[in-house]
Amino acid sequence: MQEFVVARAEAGGRFDKYLKRLLPLASSGFLYKMLRKKNITLNDKKAEGKEILAEKDVVKLFFSEETFLKFTGRSESVSISGRDRADEGNKDSVKKSPKDCLKAYQQLGEIPVIYEDEDILILNKPAGALSQKAKKEDVSLNEWMIGYLLKKEEITGEELSRFCPSVCNRLDRNTSGLLLCGKTLRGSRFLSEVLRDRSLHKYYLTYAEGKIEYPITLRGYLKKEAEKNRSEVISEEAYRKKVLTAEAERKYQKEYHRIETVIKPLSYSEGMNCTKLEILLVTGKSHQIRAHLSEIGHPVLGDIKYGWKPKRKEEMGLKHQLLHAYRVEFPKLEGEFAYLSGKAVTAPVPELFEKLERRFMGR
Repeated sequence: MQEFVVARAEAGGRFDKYLKRLLPLASSGFLYKMLRKKNITLNDKKAEGKEILAEKDVVKLFFSEETFLKFTGRSESVSISGRDRADEGNKDSVKKSPKDCLKAYQQLGEIPVIYEDEDILILNKPAGALSQKAKKEDVSLNEWMIGYLLKKEEITGEELSRFCPSVCNRLDRNTSGLLLCGKTLRGSRFLSEVLRDRSLHKYYLTYAEGKIEYPITLRGYLKKEAEKNRSEVISEEAYRKKVLTAEAERKYQKEYHRIETVIKPLSYSEGMNCTKLEILLVTGKSHQIRAHLSEIGHPVLGDIKYGWKPKRKEEMGLKHQLLHAYRVEFPKLEGEFAYLSGKAVTAPVPELFEKLERRFMGR
């Protein structure tokens, strides 16, 4: 018999989905059969699978060790007391290796935590750090965040095999700012929902080439060019010309995604010919801000990929785009996340931005 205690990070999910994470190689039919036969119990009672789990619920599997290992995909037994040390997770079944996460935590060093509660964590990502891995050998803030929770003993290696805390929004490698992370299943679901329905407002700061005098709402369609790691933006009018037939519309709907970017000029430097902007990202597509500003002839300073070229001595040292995700505002909320209703979280701007503020804007 194997026994598991539901951790706080796993609470709030359906029992059948918990079992599927616990036994990834078992079919749904097998799991429901075991539930009916009481070979799987919840708090020593027969369960249907649709129950919502609470912290400290007890799950028992009346399987042989061989059967258990078969359906977990593990080649050897692991401690299942729920009290494992962070480095004891089995590598064959753990989605994120605890050792790798602790290594990432040490390697990336001190990452500022801007906000934290029991369910969510908001970091201030430095430019140059990856939000999530692009390649197996990469070190990202997703692993750093898990290492941070392991160090704080808010999650164990054994629990990590069933639920992985994760980054819920992505920032380009050289974009700095607020990174939203779900520490628990509840937190991850909540953040995913407000990001998906766009009720969470995300604001960015940037410097764009040229003069922008008035607020603008940009709308268009974006196509990601994966081979070039670049995005193409076309206007709404250009998109309508492409979709004159139903067949063409079906084709281009898969390639192009509607985007909307709201731009508010904050100040202009005549000497440097650049405008400081606050941007509200209504939709959230890859390289959206960078591609949209480039498309209207105002590329982000430092963004060579999207058409910026240094014209002055002061600009020669810019190695990446000047883009910072500096504020998020939560919508009006009820229920378990009502405490975040209307809350704004702000990340301090990087030192580079402060230097450029003094140099470009004469402050």
